[in-house]
Amino acid sequence: MTPTGSTLPRRMLGRQLRELRNKSGVSVEVAREAIGVGKQTLWRMETGQPVRLNPLFIERLCKVYGASEDVTNMMLGLAEEAGRTGWWHAYGDAIPKHFDLFVGLEEAAKRIVSYQTTLLPGLLQTDEYRRAITWVDSPTMPTAEVERRIELFNRRKIRLTMTDNALTVEALVDEAMLHRAIGGPAVMADQLNCLAKVGELPNVSVRVIPLKAEAYAGLVVGPFVLLEFPRHPTAHLTEPPVIYVQGHTGALYLEKSEEVRQYQYAHADLQRSALDELHSRSLIRKIAKEYAT
Repeated sequence: MTPTGSTLPRRMLGRQLRELRNKSGVSVEVAREAIGVGKQTLWRMETGQPVRLNPLFIERLCKVYGASEDVTNMMLGLAEEAGRTGWWHAYGDAIPKHFDLFVGLEEAAKRIVSYQTTLLPGLLQTDEYRRAITWVDSPTMPTAEVERRIELFNRRKIRLTMTDNALTVEALVDEAMLHRAIGGPAVMADQLNCLAKVGELPNVSVRVIPLKAEAYAGLVVGPFVLLEFPRHPTAHLTEPPVIYVQGHTGALYLEKSEEVRQYQYAHADLQRSALDELHSRSLIRKIAKEYAT
């Protein structure tokens, strides 16, 4: 996988390029011809997809769009920042293609809401739980590659316990998954005890939707992750929330305000269905004891 820079600045730059072009009335055809690229490349630039960002292209587009000197300098600054390689690119061989974007967004996020029904959120999994899932998904994967993925996985978890720039995580999980012994009873008992412990961190909330809730809206919505980003000093540069929906062969990244709003409504409903943190931890520890006996 070829490193293509830092995710959030690249997305910010793409959004600003698209807005500048729309406001100027310049067509896609004129814009792409101005920098000598195809429609696909311009689309990738404007949507913040992995693509090489030539500062000369950015400067030329700003001129074509009639951007001011201040705006042009801001755009070039974003392009420079976007060109910096994120730490996760060192693990390019261990990241599925569609997941590279998620890792970059996760690194840039200030808060994540994760609703899951079958497997625990990745950031809250133990190594053994993660290994068990990996072996099921890829039974012929060499051990060295599995351990490489575990290494990446642990690097992502560091932000949970950082004193500066700690990631805020709200996990909403269906109780049904807690009764499936991923990796066996001993692995699951350890996983649940760790889950209860991490839920005591000031920046982590773990809440369980109990079986007694019976049918609830989240079962129709399905699992998702909501990512929220830090406020930028320049207000209009603040990256809007993104919804991540993982599939077996790829992933969806939903960004339209109406799409995001629908998931925010679903999140509010899930909060109403879930136990509070204290009762959730009590239930998690109770199930962990059942595995240990």
